[in-house]
Amino acid sequence: EAVEAALAIARHSGEDPYAGLADASRMATEFPDLDTDHPWVLDTDTAIDQALRCEAAALADDRITNSDGASLDTRRAMSLKANSHGFFGVRSGTQHSISCAVVAGKGEGMQRDYWYSAARRSQDLLASEQVGEIAAQRTIARLNPRGLNTQQVPVLFPPELARGLIGSFIAAISGGALYRKASFLLDKLGEQIFADHIQISQRPFIARGMGSASFDAEGVATVERELIRDGVLQGYVLGSYSARRLGLESTGNAGGVYNLCVEPGELDQVGILKHMGTGLLVTELMGQGANTVTGDYSRGGSGYWIENGEIAYPVQNITVAGNLKDMYRAIEAVGSDVDTRGNIRCGSLLVGRMTVAGQG
Repeated sequence: EAVEAALAIARHSGEDPYAGLADASRMATEFPDLDTDHPWVLDTDTAIDQALRCEAAALADDRITNSDGASLDTRRAMSLKANSHGFFGVRSGTQHSISCAVVAGKGEGMQRDYWYSAARRSQDLLASEQVGEIAAQRTIARLNPRGLNTQQVPVLFPPELARGLIGSFIAAISGGALYRKASFLLDKLGEQIFADHIQISQRPFIARGMGSASFDAEGVATVERELIRDGVLQGYVLGSYSARRLGLESTGNAGGVYNLCVEPGELDQVGILKHMGTGLLVTELMGQGANTVTGDYSRGGSGYWIENGEIAYPVQNITVAGNLKDMYRAIEAVGSDVDTRGNIRCGSLLVGRMTVAGQG
């Protein structure tokens, strides 16, 4: 049926000289054990109990007035890929998570926040109660927010938001955006993109990594590679189709990147705040405000105003704006607080100057 459908489509399509399998010589032949498969055997009642304990820990503080619920998720997946080059590859893996979202305050003063833990192995998750406690602490800290006047200040992105900035970089150096000429990083290979202390690499063979894989979506072997060295762009992110369109070779990145790692610095988030002195710690961003064609960046958000290196008060109804080209070059520090819960591993990122638009 698949062959018949393909033939039917082909009869109404133009010939595409760039389409086809990846080169046979690039097929993966080694499949190391990446330790990604750790089933979590638990019955429904036990799962419900863990979620309820997570929520109860959050509700233990009287300032928490409601709950958006707690959840436990466990999944196991296997995929198999074979093609007429003789390639045959199997990937299997597990992902487990516990999350909780709660509400503090009443009426127009209500605030909501959340927290979660995710890992390949259930043993690597935070305890259910700890997830609930963190969710409560984050929510309570947001009570009684203020506005800000429009100004230019340093902005610190915590790890869970910093990886979004790095994700925009990956989107801009990916093949589809490049051959369509829809990227602000078009023809920037070998040029300074980030501050010169920034190093970004792909490490696909990290044990239990969320993005670990020995082959990409086409069966091409994945490789360890540097994408940014001393701030300079070293290569693109290409599958075979986009590579042919660009007159290049696949980088083994059909389907995306595999454990993208931003090299951490020495300071944790507290240390970076002290280094920053005065500025904004943004903890929530809204909207799809990153334009990878122009690099323009503008997103609504909330967070905390920082004075003398410490949190002074929560803020909301603000807009954080700049251009990714300037923001990447203005990164002053990468935190040691690396978030390993996803495919992009990054600590907090301190951008030295951005426009924070508020009430005035």
